[in-house]
Amino acid sequence: MDRAAVPAGPALVAQCRFTEASDGDFRIDAEQPGLDDRRRAVVDAPWTWLTQVHGATVVVVDRPGDGAGTEADASVTASIGAPLAIQTADCVPVLLVGEGIVGAAHAGWRGLAQGVLDATVEVMRRRSDGPIEALVGPHISASAYEFGADDLDGLVRRFGPSVAATSSTGTPALDVAEAVRVSLDRLDVAGMRFVGGCTGSSTRWHSHRVRGDRARQTSVIWLEERS
Repeated sequence: MDRAAVPAGPALVAQCRFTEASDGDFRIDAEQPGLDDRRRAVVDAPWTWLTQVHGATVVVVDRPGDGAGTEADASVTASIGAPLAIQTADCVPVLLVGEGIVGAAHAGWRGLAQGVLDATVEVMRRRSDGPIEALVGPHISASAYEFGADDLDGLVRRFGPSVAATSSTGTPALDVAEAVRVSLDRLDVAGMRFVGGCTGSSTRWHSHRVRGDRARQTSVIWLEERS
């Protein structure tokens, strides 16, 4: 499990966790014996986890566990001790840290096209001034992400030619991390830090697209008071 702590103002810190395959399965669409125990091993508090639908809906969380199970692809909170979680197995988990506020977004290509990062940052900025930083978790790289030409053309029109790439086998591919970078740059997000690696090329993480994994890793962020 990768860990990071990011200042979120003079009195607060954002704790970030990115699990790996060895930490277990965090998918929410089936009977999951031990899921609560696995969540508690990451952070022992009620989670806001989402039923992700590749859209741009953002849940605002006022208390730990608010909105758990909601059909949405992002969540935002200014409450202390309220973990926000995203499940992925190739899509990009994006954790966002602002002044006294944090957000978590599930950035698959469909969600990016619909503006999930734009919506998340907009909600955060309505509630807090100051810069926003981004931590980008494990996701599929362009070399492993063969992509249909028609869908790729649409993403190029939205994000620019830099998102078009070539896979390791020479086929058209999507650089989904570049689409995230372009989105965040357009939103004037102050920085973007990568955590982890390519889900498709390493069994350290689950990959649905490359290996057909049903399991999911999770990325979690919450606010704590500075000690």
